[in-house]
Amino acid sequence: MSEQATDDGPERQQPRRRRLWPWVVLMVAVLLALAAGAVSAVLAHGISQEGSKTLRIRYEVTGTARDVTLTYSTWQGEALSTGRLTLRTLPWAAELDTRGFMNGGSFVVGLGRSGGDVTCSVTADDGTRRTDRASGAFATATCSGF
Repeated sequence: MSEQATDDGPERQQPRRRRLWPWVVLMVAVLLALAAGAVSAVLAHGISQEGSKTLRIRYEVTGTARDVTLTYSTWQGEALSTGRLTLRTLPWAAELDTRGFMNGGSFVVGLGRSGGDVTCSVTADDGTRRTDRASGAFATATCSGF
């Protein structure tokens, strides 16, 4: 009689497949981090260039009012501060040279008890111009966002 040999030995193991998705996720995260760094470097460079540019601001007030209070933005280096002035006669004008990145300046003209009418104007040499008018007792004209 013949005996048949059966091979009940260990099963043949298939090589383990390596998972690819963790490497893909890692590469996407690295690319996003590099892109964010590049964007922040470009923005920092743009702000630095704005900080070195000199800008001239011209403030003007005209009208018939006789009791006027002016409140305006001034830039001292990189710091924003406020100036205040009381006038008895108009017109009035002043210019300010500033250096540094600026946004959101304001110029407020308040009329006193005697009223009258007033027009405020702010002009930046970069072309930005804001104007406003007010009339009557305790009225306010506001030029902002330059």
